[in-house]
Amino acid sequence: MTRVAAIDCGTNSIRLLVADLDPTTGELKDLDRRMQIVRLGQGVDRTGRLAPEALERTFAACREYAAVIKGLGAERLRFVATSASRDAVNREDFVRGVVDILGVEPEVISGDQEAEFSFTGATKELTGHPHLQLPYLVVDIGGGSTEFVLGGEAVRAARSVDVGCVRMTERHLHAATGGSDAPLSDPPTVAQIDAIKADIAAALDQAEESVPLTEAATLVGLAGSVTTVAAIALGLDHYDSAAIHHSRISLATVREVTERLVTSTHAERAAIPVLHPGRIDVIAAGALVLLSIMERVGAEEVVVSEHDILDGIAWSIA
Repeated sequence: MTRVAAIDCGTNSIRLLVADLDPTTGELKDLDRRMQIVRLGQGVDRTGRLAPEALERTFAACREYAAVIKGLGAERLRFVATSASRDAVNREDFVRGVVDILGVEPEVISGDQEAEFSFTGATKELTGHPHLQLPYLVVDIGGGSTEFVLGGEAVRAARSVDVGCVRMTERHLHAATGGSDAPLSDPPTVAQIDAIKADIAAALDQAEESVPLTEAATLVGLAGSVTTVAAIALGLDHYDSAAIHHSRISLATVREVTERLVTSTHAERAAIPVLHPGRIDVIAAGALVLLSIMERVGAEEVVVSEHDILDGIAWSIA
């Protein structure tokens, strides 16, 4: 067994996995898995820069994670940073802060690398599943980007496009000026929802230039927007990873949950017990991304995975 630590720092959240890996058997045993909403990508779509307050929230989470990693005695650490830090002109401020706290440089990976890690993490334990057909289409809906990966035993095609729950919220759901300093529309207007759908449709057109989406036999959905929609669909009163992992949510149910989210006020969404406070403002946009993908792919259901890019990063260390 090799004890490793993997950190995935995205546009909306930063997550840690400390696990024991056995490369000979393919076993991955979680020791600690945690997540914080830090909104690193706050305003990046508009300004092109990482905001000072967003950097400090992220560094505070890194300090907590450094203590966990040290306490569990992980032998190796890999820190992967995704969409927000790819886009920011001041990403060196982010890199220096992470090195000072954790002693490793964050790898600002390409969309293709992100896609491959997501595919490995999501499908490694699905191999040979009797009720799931190949090829898989893995979709990782993040805060700033969404990755599409088609494959079976190996990746056949992959594409990352700049559509995610934070980016769509900041671009379209703020009232009046549309700037990210304006208040959010409460609830979103029909015109705003239509604008998000148009952006998603354009992004799906881009994805289809590289990935034949409709060839997928099984749609596998990853990350917080997908798992949150699943938790709401399952009627959970608290977040239950075991119940969510490998749940199968129908297109009709995703459509119902999405309609509920896009027509509700902030207060109504906040009253949903399973909804993390950091996702209240962005979950409507995230649900729209998921629904649009399912409709484009022609998927009657989505298989929800709690294992994703974080697990793929851990396996890459082994």
